[in-house]
Formats: sequence, structure tokens, C-alpha cells
Amino acid sequence: MKRLLIVALTILISACSSPDINDYTSTSPDLKLEQFFNGKLTAHGVVLDHSGALTRRFSVDLVGTWQDDKGKLEEWFVYDDGEKQTRTWYLENLGDGNYKGTANDVVGTAMGTAKGSALYWRYQLVIDYQGEPLEVTLDDWMFLINEKRLINRTEIIKFGIKVGEVILTIEKE
Repeated sequence: MKRLLIVALTILISACSSPDINDYTSTSPDLKLEQFFNGKLTAHGVVLDHSGALTRRFSVDLVGTWQDDKGKLEEWFVYDDGEKQTRTWYLENLGDGNYKGTANDVVGTAMGTAKGSALYWRYQLVIDYQGEPLEVTLDDWMFLINEKRLINRTEIIKFGIKVGEVILTIEKE
């Protein structure tokens, strides 16, 4: 019985682990936020609940501008239920593939690392949940497909438990 419990715990722990950004070092093309998020972009995505069921669809218009190592990314969301939302990211390339970002609904600073064609960052975001603000953790991965297309997968976490997921494609115009 003890052996079975140890095996079960090992499987559970390994199932909860995330990929490591260093696994993507030799992938290409290289994702550089200042290159991809520069100019006009559009995105289309879905929000899934904890079980993977679709809860919302949305589209986003984005405009990114960069001056040296500092960037501004403006986002205008339109959800399938008619809700509209905006977010403005202030980004900075810290060198060696490291980035930081702030936005009006991000708690503190998002810190991320890009290796090869991937970027990973984890940060706290305040979302509206049933009319009340709720702070959640976002486990955010971006994968550059080519110079014009990126796929973004974000797990939404509360109290260490995945409560939802966002998947979107972003394309340069």
C-alpha cells in the first residue's frame, strides 16, 4: 500500500510540473517581443473553464510600438457577449532574453524569459469574476510559429489550482 501511494504521488507531482523555458533554446525562429509585437496585430481566442469547456470567445486588436528596449502594447478586446476591455502593457527588454512588463490590471511586474521560439512568464492579474475583482496567477506561454504568427497558451491559477485556460493566436497585419 505504501509503495502504491508513493507511485501515485510521483505521478501526480510530475503531472503538475511545467515545461522548462530552457527546453526551447534550440528552437526557431527566435521570439523577440520587440520584433513580433511591433505594429498592428490581431488575435482570436477562447477561454476554457477548469474542465476544458468553452466559456467565452474573443477577438483583440493590438498595436505595439518600441523605442530602443522599451515597448508599449495596446490591446482592445471584444468578447462574444459584447463585453469590451482594454489593456496597455509597458514592456522592457532587459537583455539575454529577459523581459519585464506592467499593465493596469497586472499586480506588480510580470517577469519573463524568451529562449528560441518560446517565451514564458508568470504573473498576477486582477480579473472580473461575477462582478467582483479576483486576483489570479497566469502561467503564460507564447510560441512563435513564424514571423507573422504566434500561439499563446495561458493557464489561470487560483490557490495553486488550475481554474481555467486561455488559448489564442496572434497575427501581424
